[in-house]
Formats: sequence, structure tokens, C-alpha cells
Amino acid sequence: MIAAGENLSPLARLPEEWRDVTNALGEPSYRALQIFRWIHARGVTDPAQMTDLGKGLRERLVASGLAEPFSVSEVHRAPDGTRKLLLVAPDGARIECVLIPMTRSETDADAAALDEEDADPPSPQRVTLCVSTQFGCAMGCVFCASGQAGLVRGLTAAEIVAEVLIARRYLEPGEQLRNLVFMGMGEPLHHYDETARALRLLSHPDGAAIGLRRITVSTVGLVPGIRRLGEDFAGKVGLAVSLHAPNDDVRGRIVPMNRRYPLRELIAALRAYPLPRRRRITIEYTLIAGVNDAPEHARELVVLLRNLPVKLNLIPMNPVKNSDFAAPALERVEAFRERLAGAGLSCFVRTRRGDAVDAACGQLAMNPELVTLRRSPGLSAKQE
Repeated sequence: MIAAGENLSPLARLPEEWRDVTNALGEPSYRALQIFRWIHARGVTDPAQMTDLGKGLRERLVASGLAEPFSVSEVHRAPDGTRKLLLVAPDGARIECVLIPMTRSETDADAAALDEEDADPPSPQRVTLCVSTQFGCAMGCVFCASGQAGLVRGLTAAEIVAEVLIARRYLEPGEQLRNLVFMGMGEPLHHYDETARALRLLSHPDGAAIGLRRITVSTVGLVPGIRRLGEDFAGKVGLAVSLHAPNDDVRGRIVPMNRRYPLRELIAALRAYPLPRRRRITIEYTLIAGVNDAPEHARELVVLLRNLPVKLNLIPMNPVKNSDFAAPALERVEAFRERLAGAGLSCFVRTRRGDAVDAACGQLAMNPELVTLRRSPGLSAKQE
């Protein structure tokens, strides 16, 4: 008889699923928690290093496929301390994740997945990890490098977790990984089940123990996924929405998914999201010169978000190769911010981090010339 957790990747098993596996192997139940802690709390994926396990069990763990799913191909460090890791899977998938050290002067709303009233004062030692969930992206947003080559495949929960385990090894002395933002390559809600399992693994108290309130999941607006996230995690997971336009006409041109889930449906889903007290939804708004940065766009945005518990991140578009779009002038960005703030919206201009190594928002991308995998199909009803 196959144990319930045996069909799962070892890195994707929760303690109770490990218990099924260890019991099937004739091992005592407490071995399950030992193995889980070795992997998720200590970041050890080589059974040979799990010194309090018997030799026979360690050999069976190797035979079962317990191993790291990525190798680290490159590490790029920007002058501001941001580190971009290029991870390569055996099938050729190449994904990027980014360590972002936070400073006291920064007010990026996604730097901590908390509302300002709940957040601890940031310090230079605290680090946010930007996590990828797909190899490529199917969403096709015109200002984002990740979608230029389309979607190749989604990452498994084991691979998403492995990003965190690996990235922790690149923390410098005195640094602490405090927050996770699912804002890297791909759309986290495009393959909801893998994202949700990764959230459960990363927040488990016997593992990495990263509180759900310190994790933010970003979406371009997949309404069914927003509903499921709210229901499954009781609103405790921070929600960020890539809005980028205040009306369906503009948004439909720069965010193709708006044609499936227009603003009326998206805003209704945000109103229904079960936010805990004093928490707010983060609205991401990439400012593109001549596209969505006019005074009338600011006025429409105020009306659209009226009476919603939100905070806005304004993101002057970062340079993206092969794109004709660009950021507005700084004075136009500030004028846009002032109009929103003057209407009572909590609004910040995101500090640019990591752009020197193409690690800033919208810049993470695979090299299309290196892609040999078969691309995944577009969004299906099941994937919604």
C-alpha cells in the first residue's frame, strides 16, 4: 500500500505526510518531525547530513529522491546590497529570486507584508526575499520582462520552498530573512494548489516558521484565486494586486488578463477579501509615460479605490529590454503621487532596488535563447 505522502516530492511533504511515509518504512512516528525540521528549519536537504537519523533511513531517503531541485548558477550583487540568484533545475528551467536588504529609510509597502501599524521598525539587518512561482509567465503584461517569452511551466511547491532554503544561505552576518513577497517570475495564483502548499510549508511552526502575516502574494487579478486565497488562509496572507490602470480601456491594453476579469469583478473580489483588522491590500501601480500617468488617471484611481482598505505602491517603470515603454519624468511621478495623497490615499513611490543587476520590479526574466522546454498552454479553467 502506498503511503499518503509518498507521491509527493520530499520537499513538499508536511509533517503528517512524512509520518505516513516513515510509518510505512517501519520507523517510529517521531522521525517524521525530525526529517521535516532538518529540511525546513535547518535548510538541510542532503540526508547524509541528518546525523540523528539511522544510516539505513538516510539511505532510503536518498533513494526516495530527497535532494535539492536547483543548483545555483549565478549570483549577482547590486551596489545597494540586493542579491539576485539564478537557479537552474535539471530539466533546464532557469528562475530568479532576489534578496532585498531593507533600511530604516525605506517605506516600500511590500517590504514587510504588514500594515505600518503592525510592522516592526525595519533595520539594515532585515531582508525580504522576492520569490518566483513560474518559469516564464502567461500573463503577458507589456511592461514586464518575465512574460516576454511566455510561460514554460509552473514551479512545484518543492521548488518554491527550495528558493527560500537556498536564499537563506546567502544571507550575510547579522541579516535575518523576515518577509517573503511572491512577486518574482510568474503569476502565483495561476497554479494555485502549488502556491498554497508552499505557503503552508513555509509558515509551518516546525519549519521556516515565517508567519503568514509576513508573506505577501501578488496577483495580476485572477479573481477565483483571490477568493480561494482569502478562504483558505482567512485573509492572513498579505494580498498585493498589480492594478496598473484605473479603467478597463487602459488596463486591457497593458494587462491582458483584464479582458477575462475586468475591474468590476476584480474590485468586488478585493472588497470580499477577509482582511484582518488594521490590514490593507497593497495596490501595485506601474507608471508608464503617456499611458497611465495623466491627472485624469489619478482622479479615476481615487474613485475606483474609494472605501477600499488599500495602500498604493507607485512604481516608475523599470527599464525592460525590447520594450518601447518608459517611466515618466520624476516631477510627473511626484505630481501623480500628490494627487492621490491629497485625496486621502496612503501612497508611496517605491524605492528602486537591484536595477543595476536587472533585479528590480518587472526585470526578472529567463533568457529565451536558453529555453529548450516545451511551453505550457495558456490559462485553463483548472488553473484559475
